[in-house]
Amino acid sequence: MADANAGLSKEERDAVKQRAAELRAQEKAGKSRAAGEKAVREAIDAMPEADQILAEGIDRIVTEVAPHLMPKTWYSFPAYTDAAGKVVVFFKAAAKYESRYATLGFEEAAQLDDGAMWVTSFALTAWTDEVEQQITDLVRRAAG
Repeated sequence: MADANAGLSKEERDAVKQRAAELRAQEKAGKSRAAGEKAVREAIDAMPEADQILAEGIDRIVTEVAPHLMPKTWYSFPAYTDAAGKVVVFFKAAAKYESRYATLGFEEAAQLDDGAMWVTSFALTAWTDEVEQQITDLVRRAAG
């Protein structure tokens, strides 16, 4: 019999386990804004400082320009969902998979459509005024 985990790296298996734990915790705590904010805060606090700076900036922007999006964690990453519970925007820490950059990502619920092709994720290496403005514009547009 083939190993069921042969196709997944250790980090990917850990992410699947974390997602299952998130779902159990969300079910137990309910899907309230307070529970989501707490989960996001805990996820950010667990990150190395470089990732924390980026995640805190994104969290602040989403809270300011798209307060209707609900915070939650998604595969242990800060994420923000629409009224239907669909992820609109998320942040993936660089340290999570030992990547050289963090990722700001947008899922299908994001309203970023631009013709037949558009960008759905961005590499982040530093927080600058220009990056902050670009993220603010993207989040505002994505959230509708």
